[in-house]
Amino acid sequence: MHLLVIQRILGILLMVFSLAMLPPLVTSVIYLDVTFEAFFYSFAVILISGIVLWLPVKNRKQELRVRDGFLVVALFWTTLSLFGAIPFVLAPQPDISVTDAIFESFSGLTTTGSTILTGIDTLPESIRFYRQQLQWLGGMGIIVLAVAIMPMLGIGGMQLYRAETPGPVKDTKITPRITETAKALWYIYLSLTLLCAAGYWLAGMNLFDAVGHSFSTVAIGGFSTHDASMGYFIDKPMIEVVAIIFMFLSGINFALHFTAWRYRSVASYFVDPEFRAYVLILLLVALVTVFYLYYEGVFNSIERSLLHGIFQTVSIGTTTGFTTHQYHLWPGFLPVLLLFVSFVGACAWSTGGGMKVIRFLLLIKQGSREIMRIIHPNAVIPIKLGGKPVSPRIIDSIWGFFSAYVAVFAILLLILMMTGLDQITAFSAVAATMNNLGPGLGDVGANYASLSDTAKWLLCFAMLLGRLEIFTLLVLLTPAFWRR
Repeated sequence: MHLLVIQRILGILLMVFSLAMLPPLVTSVIYLDVTFEAFFYSFAVILISGIVLWLPVKNRKQELRVRDGFLVVALFWTTLSLFGAIPFVLAPQPDISVTDAIFESFSGLTTTGSTILTGIDTLPESIRFYRQQLQWLGGMGIIVLAVAIMPMLGIGGMQLYRAETPGPVKDTKITPRITETAKALWYIYLSLTLLCAAGYWLAGMNLFDAVGHSFSTVAIGGFSTHDASMGYFIDKPMIEVVAIIFMFLSGINFALHFTAWRYRSVASYFVDPEFRAYVLILLLVALVTVFYLYYEGVFNSIERSLLHGIFQTVSIGTTTGFTTHQYHLWPGFLPVLLLFVSFVGACAWSTGGGMKVIRFLLLIKQGSREIMRIIHPNAVIPIKLGGKPVSPRIIDSIWGFFSAYVAVFAILLLILMMTGLDQITAFSAVAATMNNLGPGLGDVGANYASLSDTAKWLLCFAMLLGRLEIFTLLVLLTPAFWRR
């Protein structure tokens, strides 16, 4: 374990993260609000902390091993989320506890979208902007950004990249060099953000809201600059249409976006089995949701049922977490159905959460194969994806991931119930944080302010597990990881 090299990297990455305090600081100057000192001191503290870590080991340069990369990623996301809470603590508004500040920071950077804040509309513009920016930075992963723009780090970029990027196909490279791959992903991410902001602005948002919501839409985060989330713009239906389009696009494998851009063709989308499954799941759930909303008379017209049903399906299905209505109060089975869709989540190599569509697809194929083996015990039945056989090692890793997910979910659920939460609230809170969804059911349908500090810390851990896809974090808890 190259601990001094890891310390050097962590110092550099903290110094890079300190720059994230400057845009909200400028925002505080533009809007003449009361948070200038909070962001200035936050910038100074994070920058100095990075320098203190980096300076004693600035000349320690060694190639990272894979397990070093896992430790850097876990340390960085944890440390960054803790330091990211400083502005919330120092700012006069919101007046919240340290635990609440850390919860909000974890939720932002992991693109979960769960919040403990109320009265968001009355908060200083710089704080509102900062929350949105946290999600945008966390969406693609600041470590991938660092690998893209800082090859002078002198580290093994592939080790960081493999530890950070989500999904079961993380060894896939869309360009020959890892730095170029990371750059390509960020170019696509930035382009989608700019297009989304322009779409929101043309649909009727002011510039501040358009930029802020583009950050959380493309990051599939779900934070909003208003308490009512997207419901604040309920009288402007084109805003919901723009949101649906860009939530859907952001939930697609970014490698497919790159291929489509490189070859100027959309054919790559339709030959991809994960994309087809992603579309099919959202389409089926949307049809059920729209029909049931209209059947139950939640909305007084088929048009409103159609718009809000599709919006909420795409929002929850991609784990974005925007809401136009209190979906947790919708009748019958709909809230639970939508929550279950978040377990599937978005595609691998997207900014979405959940277990990922490709895992869900391969689990179904594996289940189908086992049924066929019962009927034909001696048959050799390979699992294929896109006409190509899938390696048994990948199938084993997916079953391992699923088993770990269920086990961790059950443990966190039981502990949360021990803190006094009812079954519905505890179940949905774990689901919403591990899937990086945001809004849950029961007492966490609107926000998480009513939870105890113990519950909030547990859910911070759940957010981190979801963002790093469980194994990146759990591997650090095994004795074998620390043996020489």
